[in-house]
Amino acid sequence: MTTQNTDTSQQQTSVQRGLTSGSGLRVVRGLIRGVVGGLIATVLMTLYRFPVFRALPPTADFWAKYVGSGDAEAYPGIGLLLHFLYGGVAGGLFGVGISLLDFRNERERRLGVIGLSLVYSLALSAFGTRVLFRYLLDEELESDETVIFHVGHVIYGLTLGTWIGFRERKGEVYE
Repeated sequence: MTTQNTDTSQQQTSVQRGLTSGSGLRVVRGLIRGVVGGLIATVLMTLYRFPVFRALPPTADFWAKYVGSGDAEAYPGIGLLLHFLYGGVAGGLFGVGISLLDFRNERERRLGVIGLSLVYSLALSAFGTRVLFRYLLDEELESDETVIFHVGHVIYGLTLGTWIGFRERKGEVYE
């Protein structure tokens, strides 16, 4: 009996070590893929909102209020840099979170990642309108601006989920 327990515990330990090292690599890959996906998604979200909003992202307002002095229009570069920084960080966090989940098959993984990224982006958007705008910036978006803000974040989420959810394929992709 003692031999079986020792043997079983050794097997469990080696399995745990294998999972830990494999999980660590998976988390790092998720982080990198998430940061890159977050940056790409931020580009698309910004391209969507800029012609319609005709204004800098709210990060320029944040910088003007808490760090700089004056109007947000004085900080276009910093505002965009912060916007992309936040997008990359948010993507990285999502990538790490997704890397910790197990899916039964590739189809479930793809659909699950896209669905979760959509929910994640809507949560980010709600946080932006409910907390950042109201309490940190002391601003309120008009109804048209709110729709554009939320749709922009949906674009972010779907792009991020597609980037993370689908493996890179080289060569012939339309077989």
